[in-house]
Amino acid sequence: MAHVTAAERRPQLIAAAIELMAREGVTAGSTRAIAAELGVAQATVHYTFGTKADLYRAVLEFLTEELLTGVQLSVARATSLEEALRATADAFWADLAERPELHLLWFELITFSLRSPDLREVVERYHSGITDLAVTVLTETERRTARPFSLPPAELADFFLSGLDGIGMHLLITGGDLPDESTRRALDRLVTAAVGLAYADSPGAE
Repeated sequence: MAHVTAAERRPQLIAAAIELMAREGVTAGSTRAIAAELGVAQATVHYTFGTKADLYRAVLEFLTEELLTGVQLSVARATSLEEALRATADAFWADLAERPELHLLWFELITFSLRSPDLREVVERYHSGITDLAVTVLTETERRTARPFSLPPAELADFFLSGLDGIGMHLLITGGDLPDESTRRALDRLVTAAVGLAYADSPGAE
């Protein structure tokens, strides 16, 4: 059997961990279970990552990179504030519809990580990254459209991102595996509310 390097094994183990925990929950993600999911020895997990916390960190970093990349791609062609916000909402909807099991896993990992000093900084880095990205997009939109916002871009970003988090959590709590028309309406209203807030004090407010 050909030797598999740690660099090659790493993405395989991350994928196996995500598959297992998305199916059975974060608490099922022991190094033994993850090794069995991939069909390798438990020692392989420890050799590749060192500790379970290091593996969880890698899973979190992988998922956060996916989310950040998805947001960047969704707003790249937006020419107005509404287009940028709607593109983000559409990407959020698509992610919920296409990967509902990862949506639950993401919230589980966030909650789990906030109680772990070793992992909390990954969550904080994700939050800073998504907020910084939103602020950058909003600032550039304000500059490009030459239409000033009624509040700082950072406050508008917090409002919109908090709304997305709330809609996602509501879907999980109400037991919906997939977003439905009520989810779509909630996202549309969030976009409308954010645009209205942005231009509340501007001439020709929307």
